[in-house]
Amino acid sequence: MAWVSIKRFPRSKRLTVLLPFYLFNFLLFTPLTTYAQFNTERLLTMGRASLYYDDYVLGIQYFNQAITAKPYLFEPWYFRAVAKYYLDDFSGAENDCSEAIKRNPYVVGTYELRGLCRIQQKNYDMAVSDYDSALRYAPENINLWHNRVLCRIQQKNYEQAMADLDSMKIKWSKNATIYALRSEVLLLQKDTVQALEAIDKSLELDAYNGRAWAQRAIISLAQEEWKSAEASLDKAIHLLPREAGLYINRALARFNQSNLRGAMADYDTALDYEPNNFLGHYNRGLLRAQVGDDNRAITDFDFVLKLEPDNLMALYNRALLLEQTGNPRAAIRDYSKVISEYPNFWAGLHQRAQCYRKLGMTKQAELDEFRILKAQLDKRFGRQPRLSPKQMRKRSDEDIEKYNQLAVADEQEMEHEYQSDYRGRVQNRRVGMDYMPMYMLSNDRQQDAVRHYVAYDNHVDNINSSLPADHKIYIVCNQSTLSEAATRKYFEYIDTLTLQIDHSRSTQQAITLLLRRAVAYSVIQNYESAIEDLSTFIMSDSTSSLAFWQRAVCQSRFNDFNAAQGTDVKLKTASVLCDLTQAINISPNAYLYYNRGNVYAARNDYAHAIDDYTRAIEADSSLAEAYYNRGLTYLASKQQDKGISDLSKAGELGLFTAYSIIKKQRK
Repeated sequence: MAWVSIKRFPRSKRLTVLLPFYLFNFLLFTPLTTYAQFNTERLLTMGRASLYYDDYVLGIQYFNQAITAKPYLFEPWYFRAVAKYYLDDFSGAENDCSEAIKRNPYVVGTYELRGLCRIQQKNYDMAVSDYDSALRYAPENINLWHNRVLCRIQQKNYEQAMADLDSMKIKWSKNATIYALRSEVLLLQKDTVQALEAIDKSLELDAYNGRAWAQRAIISLAQEEWKSAEASLDKAIHLLPREAGLYINRALARFNQSNLRGAMADYDTALDYEPNNFLGHYNRGLLRAQVGDDNRAITDFDFVLKLEPDNLMALYNRALLLEQTGNPRAAIRDYSKVISEYPNFWAGLHQRAQCYRKLGMTKQAELDEFRILKAQLDKRFGRQPRLSPKQMRKRSDEDIEKYNQLAVADEQEMEHEYQSDYRGRVQNRRVGMDYMPMYMLSNDRQQDAVRHYVAYDNHVDNINSSLPADHKIYIVCNQSTLSEAATRKYFEYIDTLTLQIDHSRSTQQAITLLLRRAVAYSVIQNYESAIEDLSTFIMSDSTSSLAFWQRAVCQSRFNDFNAAQGTDVKLKTASVLCDLTQAINISPNAYLYYNRGNVYAARNDYAHAIDDYTRAIEADSSLAEAYYNRGLTYLASKQQDKGISDLSKAGELGLFTAYSIIKKQRK
């Protein structure tokens, strides 16, 4: 609702202000929460806004209310399924999709989402059924075709997968992904020649597909064409620099070209990105042992044995290293575990006998040596042969005699990326060089294990002086995600405030409660109701900078959601700017300048944004977010040195994500 300030009316038109005044009283004493319970459209909007801001538990609470009010509508069931999907409750999401389909069986997106839920539960047969249904209504949707092919691959139904790909090739002959999928299916059918042709065609159409280059490398690895594999992996890594598996594969290609230093570097990088990678630690341990870095090799095998305590290959390799570094007792412990599983492992017996002799345990040593002599084995079994190219074993190969061979995955499987508007869209929306959000009022204190910055404003402090501890107001930059219990608590708190507003004896008492309720609405992302309360408050007290401040933030966040739905929000953005300017005129502080800088930056008005961020920093030199955002603004306006300097300061103040941006810029 748009509110008109009283002071804008000329004296001759004062009577026209009476209607908003009565409307003000009506809004002030009307329990909006009770109304919202029955306004399903409002509940759906609030729920979808919660999804947009990744607050899925809160979204579920709104959709629950909508389902209770109108269980025959399909939308709340569908959106609740989306929320559950993001929370990895795939079974619950599948059930909600089924309920939505009962109410409206013609919505393609519901079948698509249920198909994804079933894929996550490895129920590929039912997922295919969903994609069949969706394709009846949307036969030109390439994502549905794509995902159905991936399901058929998982079913090992290669013949039908190829039939689907043939149909796709007719419809979308220039789509590189189709040829990449075709290559994968041909490779699974052991047709390497045609698989190579298909992936080359895919790369001809799209040379910037990192997964296609990775697939090209897998074919080269299978053919033991190490140089070609390394070249393909170089390109894949350039396009997908954070994929640990690519570095593991390139290390294998480099090892087989006797490039131990390069292989070691790749294992190090892979483990930076994926610290729990089994193959990375196991193979790096072997390489470290090869170059005499025994203590760090032991550390790698220690880690492997934490992941797989019964891995006898790692156990034996650690035993050899422990013996070599002067710890024969620990080596005997590991050798004994291996020998208990492989009593005729003569190399192990020989090594244990040596350890017994080092400790003066002659009797035990002689028993082991007698077992070896009795079998009339060559003493060479006691030596650890050096690694050489092409000594590799499948990870599942438990032949203890292959203890010194690099391990490779049993099957070089391609990472399957299912096409959808669900997985990754919300999570990835604010990844990368995005601005820190606005500061706003909240009932939740901001938690940060690293930074101990506490935002302060004397107006907030004055309000808090009369509030109980559990209802105090704080200034925060990042809203925390609410648990189900916390969400329920906020709904109850809002209901309590509404009752108090209804029974207020004075306007002053009522509007104070109204401000508190607006803040609570903001926490549960009910921005429409918060804006209404704040507008009502401002009609009664137009000198409150806090009300203008909070209304600006709520409107800005609601604008972000509406813009994502395709709504033109230019006028609403102007109102945000107007509210922030009004708040600054009343009582300026660092947070208001910072917030207004965010609005300018979003409009690509970098000069004004930098000016406001600078004013924020002048008012509070510890405001890390202002340095961070000004740094990004400098980068956007091609002032790299100033940008990196500001980001460095932001990192110094505790915003460590700034360092990754600095690293990216310098590269």
